[in-house]
Amino acid sequence: MTHFTIKRQLLTIKPKPCTLLDEMLGGIVLADSNITKRALAEALKHLLSEQPFEKISVGSICNECGLNRKSFYYHFKDKYELVNWIYDTEFLENILKKDFHDSWELIEEFCKYLYENREFYKKTFQTEGQNSFSDYFSSIIYSVFYEHLEDIYKQEPHIDRYVEFYTDAFVCSIKKWINRKDCMPAQEFSDFLKSAILLLSERAYQLYRSGHSS
Repeated sequence: MTHFTIKRQLLTIKPKPCTLLDEMLGGIVLADSNITKRALAEALKHLLSEQPFEKISVGSICNECGLNRKSFYYHFKDKYELVNWIYDTEFLENILKKDFHDSWELIEEFCKYLYENREFYKKTFQTEGQNSFSDYFSSIIYSVFYEHLEDIYKQEPHIDRYVEFYTDAFVCSIKKWINRKDCMPAQEFSDFLKSAILLLSERAYQLYRSGHSS
């Protein structure tokens, strides 16, 4: 499991502006766009501190930050996409600026981020189904586990079943952790995750190998 998987998901090649004027105008548009997105994000965060996610509408988000619905839908298709954008910009883009010695450092950073923002994600994780953050988050974890397990189970015709198992276990443990009233510190939980994943992976691989060698 490496942070390079997530980096590849985020990095895209964009053509450079043709002229200095294009570059200046492009920078202005980008800056304005980010200001609007961040205003909407802060509005959603504030509303989430007062009420459940499912009761928050696009209209209430716009009223909170003084923007109109047209501005919202210019940037996001719904409130779920706004939550995903918050995660992308606050965590995923942040890790692009850092170098990790191994994948466990990435997990530690990830747990630290969730712990510091647990009140926000505690509520966004409660909504399930299509377009939900829970579904989006699971898809990211799935892709990371797939790359990690691809070589281990390369002879297995249904590798997706193993990936789904590890993904569900990981996501479920994350949800239960941040929802506990006595939520353990991030470092303690990341140490637990490391130990659990290593022990489970080692045992599962031993059973898998023994089953195929008999």
